[in-house]
Parts: sequence; structure tokens; C-alpha cells
Amino acid sequence: MCRQPVAGCGLKCAPIQSISTRQVTQTKNYYWRIAGFYFFYYAFIGMFAPYWSLYLQSIHFNAVEIATLMSVQPVMRMLAPNLWGWLADHTGRRSLVVQVAASLSALFYLGVFMTTSFWGMLLVLGLMSFFWSASMPLVEATTLSYLGQHAARYGRIRSWGSIGFIVSVVGLGYAFDYIAIAWLLWAGLICELGILIFSRQMPVTPVLAHHTDRQSIKQVMLQPRVLVLFGACFLMSAAHGPYYTFFSIYLVEHGYAKSAVGGLWALGVICEIAVFFLMPRLALRYGYSRILIASFSLAVVRFMLIGWGVDFLLLLLIAQVLHAATFGAYHAASVGQVHEIFRGRHQSKGQALFGSLTYGAGGVLGGLASGPIWQHYGASILYSCSAVMALLGLLLLNWKTAKVV
Repeated sequence: MCRQPVAGCGLKCAPIQSISTRQVTQTKNYYWRIAGFYFFYYAFIGMFAPYWSLYLQSIHFNAVEIATLMSVQPVMRMLAPNLWGWLADHTGRRSLVVQVAASLSALFYLGVFMTTSFWGMLLVLGLMSFFWSASMPLVEATTLSYLGQHAARYGRIRSWGSIGFIVSVVGLGYAFDYIAIAWLLWAGLICELGILIFSRQMPVTPVLAHHTDRQSIKQVMLQPRVLVLFGACFLMSAAHGPYYTFFSIYLVEHGYAKSAVGGLWALGVICEIAVFFLMPRLALRYGYSRILIASFSLAVVRFMLIGWGVDFLLLLLIAQVLHAATFGAYHAASVGQVHEIFRGRHQSKGQALFGSLTYGAGGVLGGLASGPIWQHYGASILYSCSAVMALLGLLLLNWKTAKVV
């Protein structure tokens, strides 16, 4: 919904209320409130991604069942954000939608304490993830709107999510060397409550009119540069599916302690934080397109190192350092490009579509395919498949670059 009339637009739009100098000054206080949301949201991922598969293994699910359950979140990230993005743009009440989604996510999470059956867990994770996955695309749009002309600083506020991930993954890694993995459920509840609390502190950012408001979301989506970006990012998410599903189990089966597993996850995220702080300079010097090409190239190397170098700690350390490129730089550059493409009344829907079609659909493909490949062909072949997916994404980006040149 357009909130401010544009000359010659022809659309009947509700005028946006003016924002006083005092109100603009007050928005500075929202930095830490947004940072708090990122902290707990990614602390939940730091609890879930490395350790939930270990919890599922502890209650005797097999590899295919684990892969299926670990794919529930990507499935919901594929389906749910479009609905929530449309609702936020249609009502103009983005912050309220975030609050409702966070509340219902926390409520349905309580179901994990009540079931250990496959179908019960599938239902609980499905309901929880439907609402959990709604928040982040809307918060991304809120953050970039809040930053305004300083959108290149996105990485710095997003880095608090990485810090939350590190606190969660390292703390739980050491804890699980001494306590039962079942305590993971309580860690998840703490994260859900943190998300709920900070969802109620998010700023209400205006939806500013843009000349692309005249276009439908379909017209924006069908631009060749958008199709190539989303296609490549879909492949990158698919490449990461086996990493998020089986990396912890892979390390434990090769003799690594859970504290070492947490340390390796944390190393990658520490490097990711460093890149987030460097992104304003990197984006200014190289541009988002070149950063993405470099990220995909290094992803090929990283997944080959994981697949064939698990018994060599040095190679695993190098692979985790490369997380700075394969997620940190990649994520900041891709989100930045989406923000540049989807403006005005399409902003929330654009971020939601990006999350759905890349992290969602790509994660589903990577997660579901990883179970049978792991079970029948082993980890080395599985992570080689990840490298191939990253290579296909690189070729797609290079093809589009060659066409432009």
C-alpha cells in the first residue's frame, strides 16, 4: 500500500504522516532494540541448527526422519513469509505483524516438551516455524528502512544476531559435554521469550513512496537480474542444507567433542561478524555483484574441504573461516541487492519473497536431499553435492555478468 502520493502516479494513496525532528531523533534509541531482536532470533538458530539434529538422534530418529524434521523450518520459510509480507504491506502495520508472529511462535514451541513421536514433532515444528519464519523478512525491511540512506551499515546491526548465535552455540556446546542434550529444549524456550520481548520494542518505520509502486510485484520479479539473483541464491541455500542438517553429527561421528563442535560453529560466525563490520567499505569498493561472485567461488572450496578434510583439523578451521564469505558477505550483499530492487510498497513482500524462494525453497531441497544421500553415499559425496550447487550458482551469476558486459 502506497503511503504517500506521487505526482502523475494515478493511484489513490493514503498520505503518510510527517515525522517531526523530535521523532527522528528518538529513533536512534531503537538501535539496541533491533539489535536485541537479532540477538535472540539468531541465538535460536545457534541452538537449533547445530544441536537439534543431535537431540533428534538422542530420541532415536533415523537419518531420513532427522533430515525431514530439520527441513520443516525451510519449508515454512518458503511458504509463510509471502503471506506475512503481503499482510504487512496491505495493512501498513509491519511491527504489529511481527509481534503477533513472535507470540504464536513462542506458544507453539511449548509443544516440543510434550512429544517425542515423529508425527507429533513434525506438527509442533511446523506450527512453530510457520510463525517464527514470519518475523525476519519484516524485521529486515524495518531495519533497512530505519537505516535509510545508511543501509550499508546494515551489517553492523545484523552482527548482533551473529553474536547471539555465538553465545548460544559455544555455551551449549560446552554445556552438553556435562549435561543431557534434552536441556536443549529449555534453551530454545529462553530464545523464544527473548524474541517475543524484543518484538514489542521494534520501531514503526514509514513506507515511503517510490516510482516502482506503479509496477506490480510480478513485474519486478520477472526482471532478468531478479530471476538470476534469486536463482543463484536458491542454489546457495541448497548447498548449505547438508551443512545445517548434518555438520554436527558428522563431526561427532569423527570423534570431535560437542565443545569442539560448538567452537567450530562459533569460529565461522566470528569471521562472519568481522565481514559484517567491513561490508560498508567492501560494498563501496567492489559492489554487491562482485562480492556475490567471490562468495560463491569460496563456497565451492569450503564444501569440498568439509567433505574430504574432516579428519584434518586445520582444513576444517579453514573451511569455517570461509563462512565469512559463504554466509556473511553473501547474506549482506544479497539482502542489500534485494533492498535496492524492491522499494516503496513492495519492500516487505520483496524481502519475504527472497526469504521464501532462496532460504526457504533452497533450504528445503538441500535439507530433504541430504538425508538419503548421507544414508546411501556418505558425507563426502553429500558435501561434494553442496560444492556442485554452489558452482552452479556461480556459473549463473557469471553468465548474467557476461550478458550485461
